[in-house]
Amino acid sequence: MDKRRSTIDDHQIDETMMRLAAKRGPEKTICPSEVAREIAGSDPEAWRRLMGPIRDRAVAAAKTGRIAIKQGGQPVDPDDFSGIYRIAIQPN
Repeated sequence: MDKRRSTIDDHQIDETMMRLAAKRGPEKTICPSEVAREIAGSDPEAWRRLMGPIRDRAVAAAKTGRIAIKQGGQPVDPDDFSGIYRIAIQPN
């Protein structure tokens, strides 16, 4: 396992994802790669390894209503989507 990934836990992914999405606001979205780059830095090899775990955490957050997973600007079912997606904070 990558040494850098071994030091990254679900809490760090969740915190970073929620912070970036909240900063962007409920009318805007973030790309999951923004979360990965914030955590791992700009080295593509390092941040790309986080894309799977970030997707898993985004699905978990969407299921609890904290975020929406969007494709084409529309919310999608977190249990039934594929491909490129964006993350939006849910308004309070």
